[in-house]
Amino acid sequence: MVKTNGKKLLELSDCEAVYTSCLYQLRYLTGIEPENGLAIVDKDGTTLYTDMRYMEAAEKLLKGTDVTPMLYKQEDVLKRLTAYNRVGISFEQTTHSEYLALEKAGIKLVDVDKAFEQAMIVKNEWELSCIQRACEIAEDAFSLLLPEIKEGMTESEIAALLEYKMRMLGAQGLAFETIVAFGAHAAVPHHETGLTKLCFGDEILIDFGCRINGYCSDITRTFLFGDDGKHEEFKKAYQAVLTAHNLVKEQLRSGMNGKEGDGIAREYLKSQGYGELFTHSLGHGIGLNVHESPFVTPTARGESCILTDGMVFSDEPGVYKAGEYGIRIEDTVTLKDGKVKSFMGRTQRELLIL
Repeated sequence: MVKTNGKKLLELSDCEAVYTSCLYQLRYLTGIEPENGLAIVDKDGTTLYTDMRYMEAAEKLLKGTDVTPMLYKQEDVLKRLTAYNRVGISFEQTTHSEYLALEKAGIKLVDVDKAFEQAMIVKNEWELSCIQRACEIAEDAFSLLLPEIKEGMTESEIAALLEYKMRMLGAQGLAFETIVAFGAHAAVPHHETGLTKLCFGDEILIDFGCRINGYCSDITRTFLFGDDGKHEEFKKAYQAVLTAHNLVKEQLRSGMNGKEGDGIAREYLKSQGYGELFTHSLGHGIGLNVHESPFVTPTARGESCILTDGMVFSDEPGVYKAGEYGIRIEDTVTLKDGKVKSFMGRTQRELLIL
């Protein structure tokens, strides 16, 4: 049975009803995300409006939940919403045309972006179990991939093979476009995977993840394809990144803010001479979106975010030397009993040489 969160959101919204057609918000409220759908949450529960293409599946999946599927008719939706004094919508995720139609109907609209953020930032046990399974699939697929990596393969071939293996293991989709970077390409944190061919001695950075019930995993592993004796500087930097990664797991605690969490890794890398080469934040929230709150960052946004049990985020320090190499070691982690608990445990983080 799918899990729903309409009641939780409504309690945080200070509205009589909440309306959305945003796909990830539909998934959060109803457990499913029909492409042509919208949801209304009120004191009586949640109604999912959709068309005939999705009705049979919706009725089956939502049986026994507090969500009622109904065929969409614009006049019915607008008539229902006009009965409320305050209707919450996501100003960030509502299209301009939707907003104008609701406003024209005389509906008093209130922004509930903060309510969605507050509701989604702490995961329940079912959400955590989905993320755990997505992480297991990603790691298992990576383990199956390694023996099949051969010289002459392109970045795109390796990405496609990894994605295929995640699907074969039960993934319901990708969390984001897989990044495979050979050699100096890894110095670009979000390198666009291409047709470069793998050579002996290249480093390989792979950043990937998948979805289960909409929930994401996010993992990065960096390793060498053979050792040509030219990677002493790379190996030293790798050890520094690994130590920073592990220090976060050892020292980050519930009650810290995002800036303090980021500082654990950042200060260590700075002490080792890599401060200027750590060019992004330590981590970002992971859930129905692969980038969401909380943000474990040195900015004011990180400083204002208190990390608490049930939050899920990445631990991904990195070092990037332009034109030479890039290193990132990333786990999806959560906070439990005040301490960091990683969802990853099936692949090694120590430097791997194929």
